[in-house]
Amino acid sequence: MGRLDGKVAVITGATSGIGLRTAELFIAEGARVVIAGRRQSEGETIAKRLGAACRFRRTDVTDEPQIKALIDEAVETFGRLDCLFNNAGGPGPTGGIEDIPASGFDAAIALLLRSVMLGMKHAAPIMRRQGSGSIINNGSISGLRAGFSASMIYSTAKAAVIHLTRCVAMELGESNIRVNSITPGAILTGIFAKGLGLSVEAAERVSVTPAEAAGYVKYQPIPRAGITDDIAKAALFLASDESTFINGHDLVVDGGVTCGRLWTPHQEGIKAARERLQHMAED
Repeated sequence: MGRLDGKVAVITGATSGIGLRTAELFIAEGARVVIAGRRQSEGETIAKRLGAACRFRRTDVTDEPQIKALIDEAVETFGRLDCLFNNAGGPGPTGGIEDIPASGFDAAIALLLRSVMLGMKHAAPIMRRQGSGSIINNGSISGLRAGFSASMIYSTAKAAVIHLTRCVAMELGESNIRVNSITPGAILTGIFAKGLGLSVEAAERVSVTPAEAAGYVKYQPIPRAGITDDIAKAALFLASDESTFINGHDLVVDGGVTCGRLWTPHQEGIKAARERLQHMAED
């Protein structure tokens, strides 16, 4: 028995990274999944590999008719909709507030925030008729704390996603529809390269070397880099019946980086300060 037996899910941004790994895990746990992305060839290849339980639909999540068509295809193909994972995303414009182009701001908000609203808008009536459902929105630690993203606009959009999740959870919870967010920490995917200006195609060709992964060992208390499995497993929990009393929650999966100052460097700093004060007192 799989944890998602009989359930149908839609996952956006599923041709790579977190979305792809989540689709693989959902199907392994018994779900039927419609995956969405803008890259036709990659999406069709993935759907073929994942088998009869998977369908791909090319979707620009900033376009409302395409979002509605994506949701409708899941219902038409598999008969229902139990989970929507609003995972699609990308980088926002970088630079100081004086340098942010209005067009870049609008594009980032459309991709990172409006797409989440649209997904919920079109999933809600289907889930209401069923009397159940789980919506999962992808946040970011940059939406909780300043300074975790190269883009203040990305951070702002993710903060809005987390709060929008809570607002919608209060409404849809009355219809037995759970709405939660997952807030990843530093998960090593192509989005880092995209955020530094690489094209989508180039970013997806970047592989995470052991040296790059090692650079994140001291980023958070847990001594390793975050991986896509960490988020996919959190999404699996929120999509499953194991989480039926969890609503309006932001599940932070960051190895503890947002908890506060790292213990060992803090203690080393205290020790150094104490030694300096002792030397001053002795002089």
